[in-house]
Amino acid sequence: MHRFLNDPTLAVPVFPGSHIVMDGHYIFFSGLTATDIQGGEAVLGDIAEETRWVMRRLSRMLEYAGASLADVVRVDVHLTNLDTIHTMDAAYAEFFEPPGYPARTCTESPRLSGGSNVEITLVARQPAVEPEPRTQAQADAKEDTGSQSEGGDSPPEGTRT
Repeated sequence: MHRFLNDPTLAVPVFPGSHIVMDGHYIFFSGLTATDIQGGEAVLGDIAEETRWVMRRLSRMLEYAGASLADVVRVDVHLTNLDTIHTMDAAYAEFFEPPGYPARTCTESPRLSGGSNVEITLVARQPAVEPEPRTQAQADAKEDTGSQSEGGDSPPEGTRT
């Protein structure tokens, strides 16, 4: 079952879409620019700061969805000028532990929303839900049922030989 979420700290999307979609295995994030974030206009024009601004917000959005940057498997970066890729790369690399960088595509997109110069979207693996700790009674019951089916010369009930 898909879950469609909007980050409560961001404006509701003006496009027909969601900030976050979770499918039980992966978490998909819509593209984010500095101008999508309140106060982001202040960093426009500085590629490194726009990148950091967006990556910090994406990190918070990942936490909101129950994940972290360590769970990211794919990133798409759009720059208005591909000549700024090295500046963007330096800021981007601050958010990941080498050598665990996600797969990435970087393209030039001459016009981004709100006059931003960097737009980043990502896909993260949805962390597995940890099972509830078992009580001693549950562990004992598991042991009892396990010992009945192990060993012995006869096949388990209901099986053919």
